[in-house]
Amino acid sequence: MITCIAVDDEPLALRQIVSYIEQTPFLQLKGKFTNVLGVSGFLKENPVDLLFLDIHMSDLNGMELAKSLEHPPRIIFTTAYSEYAIDGYKVNAVDYLLKPIEYVDFLMASNKAADVINKERQFATEIKKKDEFLFIKSGQQHIRIHFKDIKYLEAQKEYVSINLIHDEPVKTLVRLKNIEAILPKEHFMRIHRSFIVNLNHIVTVERNRIIYNQKESIVVSDTYQEAFKRFLNTNFFN
Repeated sequence: MITCIAVDDEPLALRQIVSYIEQTPFLQLKGKFTNVLGVSGFLKENPVDLLFLDIHMSDLNGMELAKSLEHPPRIIFTTAYSEYAIDGYKVNAVDYLLKPIEYVDFLMASNKAADVINKERQFATEIKKKDEFLFIKSGQQHIRIHFKDIKYLEAQKEYVSINLIHDEPVKTLVRLKNIEAILPKEHFMRIHRSFIVNLNHIVTVERNRIIYNQKESIVVSDTYQEAFKRFLNTNFFN
């Protein structure tokens, strides 16, 4: 079952999406909203797999909401404005439905989302954790990766790139939050919606940027700066 919520400030459009969800056997509606103001709080307490999200709304742009979520579910945008399509893919939307939406198009998009979500679930169950390492499925291989060898992890659309100290990056078809859940929290910290770093390998910090070398650096986003500053204050002398 794929859990979902629907957000649209047009009552008729929202009722249509809700009706389509109720017609689709593998979708389970967990909430519906006519504005985005309560969505972030709801998702923190009630995480779901999929978000049907209008873009052009009166209180806050749906695209801005998508960018602001720390752990966003998969998203299908529903809008009357085709010019937002490129931006939709920038936030890794599964699909983009133009109003008026026919059920056949809704079903195709939902099937596409379900396929992505079910693959992520399968890969998540194949991550095997031990005290000092984990096994990651990459392609047809299961690769043992020691926590101490991980420099940082980067979300790249459907994949996560695990960047290592001495070897080439390993890519796996899983969401960053699924790996984050099993990483030892005393050694790893999320510093951006797309990055988790190994704190043991941080050598140089310049303002809000972690610098590894001339070609490799990561910005600490505003959301995570307070926690990162606490780490610096605890571990580095002024």
